[in-house]
Amino acid sequence: MAKEADTPFTGATPAQIDLIGTLAIALMTMGAPFSTAWTKRYSPRTVIWAGALVFVVSHCLASVSQALWQFNLTQGLLLGFGTCLTYMPSVTVAPTWFSHHRGLAMGIILAGTGFGGVAWPLAFRSLIVRVGFRNTLRITGVISLTLIAISGFFVKWPASQLTRLQAENAASSRSSGILRIPLADWRVVRTRKFAAHALGAALQSAAYYTPVFFFASFARTLGYSSATSANFIAISNAANALGKIVIGHAADRMGRLNTLFLTTLFSAVSVLALWLPAALVTSHSSGSALFIAFTILYGVFASAYVSLFPTSLVELFGVQNFASVNGVLYMVRGMGTLIGTPVAGVLIRSSQHKTDPRSYENTSILVGVLLVAATLATVWVRIEASLSLEGGQVRQRKWLM
Repeated sequence: MAKEADTPFTGATPAQIDLIGTLAIALMTMGAPFSTAWTKRYSPRTVIWAGALVFVVSHCLASVSQALWQFNLTQGLLLGFGTCLTYMPSVTVAPTWFSHHRGLAMGIILAGTGFGGVAWPLAFRSLIVRVGFRNTLRITGVISLTLIAISGFFVKWPASQLTRLQAENAASSRSSGILRIPLADWRVVRTRKFAAHALGAALQSAAYYTPVFFFASFARTLGYSSATSANFIAISNAANALGKIVIGHAADRMGRLNTLFLTTLFSAVSVLALWLPAALVTSHSSGSALFIAFTILYGVFASAYVSLFPTSLVELFGVQNFASVNGVLYMVRGMGTLIGTPVAGVLIRSSQHKTDPRSYENTSILVGVLLVAATLATVWVRIEASLSLEGGQVRQRKWLM
């Protein structure tokens, strides 16, 4: 679309267009402390419905935007905020309903992002051809408003949580202002396991979205057409949905923290063993085979981290601290995204090879190193969790004596 005449994207560089998506994805979680606090203070349904309204407004405003900076505001900032209001209540409330099958439940719930990632692009391309991209934005806004409003109707706190939250709200004055939010318990934040999980979350998110953003552009360097290149995103999203469900079920049996470590490790291995070689080989057939394998494996394992992340927080910090800790750590993830993806884009554009697969060499190394570091951080989390458990058992024995 950047090459077509008379569109807001005419003459725009890939970096300028990528910024729209980067802002939306980063803000989807950077506003998490506010979204989760409002979910506790008011109700999940209220927050989600507010997000649905922001969502449709962002699409309608984008449909009449005439300049790229207007798309940064509407489809970047505004859409990111609307998505935060709809996404965060869901991942905050849902884990509190489950215990033994929490991993599987979150895998099924968040698999919707993968299934949506397969269906929506196909629908977009068909609509754009038939009605143009401006009407497509309007139609998308109305459909999204309807679906989000319906889903929000069913999201509510379990009775046990609702009683505790009502007591919390009664103890704190609502007149404190909508923008004044309670911070996470300092006794929790200053622990080593919180620091370890925050570090791992930042590193994983800085790496996670980079391949997703550049699947199609890398495929074009291998000789695929634009239409075929877009299919790699659909393949990854399909693997994404399957991986969240299967690995979520496995996590309930193997332990959520153990599985979080394995998924991060396999994500790092897939980048360094498949994507990096695909960028370096001179044979396009070999590069294609490696990249197809990477697309599937990365979609399976890297996305599973996203569904396991909230379940691990319940396990580490308890249900009573989950909502506030969840908001802070999702904000950390958003900050990681805001840094990692733009840096990766700079590395690609600064390469001397330009349209060659080798232009992605430094980016694949960066993503691999970030994921290796995130893997080490999850090991640290696991160690701290074990130490906390042992310390609690020792204190319990002393109390009984």
